[in-house]
Amino acid sequence: MKLALLPWSLMLLVTIPGPRPTAGTPTSCSLHCGEQIGPCSCQPTCMGLHNCCEDFLNYCLEISPSSGSMMGGKDFVVQHLEWPHSTDGVLCRFKESVQTLGYVDSLNRVHCISPLLYESGHIPFTISLDNGRSFPHAGTWLAAHPYKVSESEKSQLVNETHWQYYGTAADTGGNLSLTWNTSLLPMLAVTIELWGYEETGKPYSENWTAKWSYLYSLTRNTPNSGFFTFTPKPASPEHQRWKVGALRISSSQNYEGQQDVLALWTNDHALAWHLGDDFRADSVAWAREQCLAWEALEDQLPNFLTELPDCPCTLAQARADSGRFFTDYGCDIEHGSVCTYHPGAVHCVRSVQASPRYGSGQQCCYTAAGTQLLTSDSTSGSTPDRGHDWGAPPYRTPPRVPGMSHWLYDVMSFYYCCLWAPECSRYMKRRPSSDCRNYRPPRLASAFGDPHFVTFDGTSFSFSGSGEYVLLEATLSDLRVQGRAQPGKMPNGTEARGTGLTAVAVQEYNSDVLEVRLADSPQVLQVLLNQKALSFAEQNWMDLKGMFLSVTSEDKVSIMLSSGAGLEVGKQGPFLSVTILLPEKFLTHTHGLLGTLNDNPKDDFTLPNGQVLPPTASAQQVFQFGANWTVPSSSSLFTYDSQFLVDKFLNQPKHDPNFKPLFPNEITLSPSQAEEMDRLCERDHFCTLDMISTGDPSVGNATRAAHQLHQQRLKSLQPVVSCGWLPPPSNGHKEGLKYLVGSTVRFSCKSGYGLVGSETSTCRADGTWSMPTPECQPGRSYTVLLSIIFGGLGIVALISIIYMLLHRRRKSNMSMWSSQP
Repeated sequence: MKLALLPWSLMLLVTIPGPRPTAGTPTSCSLHCGEQIGPCSCQPTCMGLHNCCEDFLNYCLEISPSSGSMMGGKDFVVQHLEWPHSTDGVLCRFKESVQTLGYVDSLNRVHCISPLLYESGHIPFTISLDNGRSFPHAGTWLAAHPYKVSESEKSQLVNETHWQYYGTAADTGGNLSLTWNTSLLPMLAVTIELWGYEETGKPYSENWTAKWSYLYSLTRNTPNSGFFTFTPKPASPEHQRWKVGALRISSSQNYEGQQDVLALWTNDHALAWHLGDDFRADSVAWAREQCLAWEALEDQLPNFLTELPDCPCTLAQARADSGRFFTDYGCDIEHGSVCTYHPGAVHCVRSVQASPRYGSGQQCCYTAAGTQLLTSDSTSGSTPDRGHDWGAPPYRTPPRVPGMSHWLYDVMSFYYCCLWAPECSRYMKRRPSSDCRNYRPPRLASAFGDPHFVTFDGTSFSFSGSGEYVLLEATLSDLRVQGRAQPGKMPNGTEARGTGLTAVAVQEYNSDVLEVRLADSPQVLQVLLNQKALSFAEQNWMDLKGMFLSVTSEDKVSIMLSSGAGLEVGKQGPFLSVTILLPEKFLTHTHGLLGTLNDNPKDDFTLPNGQVLPPTASAQQVFQFGANWTVPSSSSLFTYDSQFLVDKFLNQPKHDPNFKPLFPNEITLSPSQAEEMDRLCERDHFCTLDMISTGDPSVGNATRAAHQLHQQRLKSLQPVVSCGWLPPPSNGHKEGLKYLVGSTVRFSCKSGYGLVGSETSTCRADGTWSMPTPECQPGRSYTVLLSIIFGGLGIVALISIIYMLLHRRRKSNMSMWSSQP
């Protein structure tokens, strides 16, 4: 990943003094991190502007490592914190509520231990160096979903499947083993404990609470060898109510169950190995009883399915709709499609945002042919989740605890009904796949190259302004996307007559502010969160306020907003490209350089004052249109953390009136030059313009590639008509799992049954099936019999329809008669 990091490692080696303070003005960053406090600054930008308060590094903390599992137990060191060499102790307080003991090492460096949390994301913490009398030092810890941290940071269950099926068959007994990295636990002896997770209280009430509990130790004072094996014994009755949990390895010097100590955890898992003798005696009967109990409880809980988004119809749509759906790490086509719970699928996605009321999640799985896989056809189909796997703000409370709520309400019930007992139909009935009849693809707009714009309504134009501009504003969610464009360079180093995007910033509602920009020398992506550069050395997925951030491939950042809008910002040649996806609810709510989303390209050149330029406007008129969409200084989202940015953009007009771009009507090419340009650019006019304005073929090629990506994605997001699931006949079979327009499903009957109705049904353009599901009745097929008598397929189909309608009418009359008193 070629993402740049703010050069803290270099900057922090020196203290950067601010200007001399005036008498009576506060100059300390104690309790003022992120503020400008007069003559000096405690903001992250002060490092680049060289105006930090002298104690900035001592109070506004940098830590290493900066992230770990929300399960806690990770040791991190606080950089550049001055230990006063007192006899007082170190206390670390997270979110003003969870407190852990810190310590000072032999090099006088201050350490903290991350706590067990019930949420993911950036967690503010403070440090006391005086036994808790004051907490003036502040920083941020990134707590990650347990499955999104490196496997090297966890203890490994050897053959995890064996652990989770323990005792369910004759060959699932014996010893169990686990391993761990001893270098992460610098101690001679360890204790291995079992912790259980539960959520108690009335569901969806204020007393519904989540809790991890220490249950018992598997061993104490075991040598820290990195390996442990044991033969499980049934837990005591008081511990058997816990069905899901994890093992924790920590120092034997701690008392059993001591909270928030240096430790390694295993993955959370189904605790088959610790369940009682009744489970081991007949695991199927035990699991069936649990499945029936879950079924009874589930039927009393609110129906969360109605507020979930419909799945995309095709694999191409699912992968392109990156604002609302994201790869399910358990079934990822980019990583070999190891779909343990969805055999037959090659890729699954999950809804990014949890549902608003119940915190639930959607899952959508697809076959290699790109067809959605439904539970109505296969137990491998996609299943929605009462508890979203990634959790949901405000976290901490059920069913919004990342990972764990999902385990309790969706994964353990799958074990009970599908893996440990043959009752999967009960599970699938209550976790049916969503079809895609109501799915509407998002609308797409892009900016790339010199820069060139393709609006949501499909208008294409170029605007080579130099400055900071409104790419998009949407009143629906107070969404703001801003872009900074700067002139490019000619091969000889002189300034080109073309510009390109070098920074993109976004905010929605009161979310965090995220900026993606090109860092100088070398030009690599740099991501800033609220003016501070992020590091992706440890985590490539971050839960932020009002958005999620993902860095899954080189030179590309994906931003998923709470409204369902999505952005992808990437490095394309010497400039940035940006793609924006908006759900249909944004119709008529947008303005800016990317146009007015209303299916009418004629008003895409709408100025801030409401005036509309015609689609035939000249390049010079379009340039003036773009110049009118400058970012007001009072609402800029950009970070100005260097003297160049301050001088060039903060203290100057947002649109440079002195920059003169190269307009297309100023270009004159000879026939041979035009032919050469067409050959190099494959007749892409954006590529041609960039190649001429910069004199660099590589810039033109990058623009052409970005334009092609936009067109490919636009094709993937084309609406598709679905007729929805069509059931097989009772006592019969159905051939065909595609339910999109033009697809044909074939029917047949089991031996001894005859088909009454049509053998096929085709999905029509209006979203309806051409024929209903036929019936299979005992005896010879009426279709075959009629074909023998009359011959010809047309009359057979007609008579079949007539017979079926008469048959259904007769059944309806019989039902009416039987209901009479």
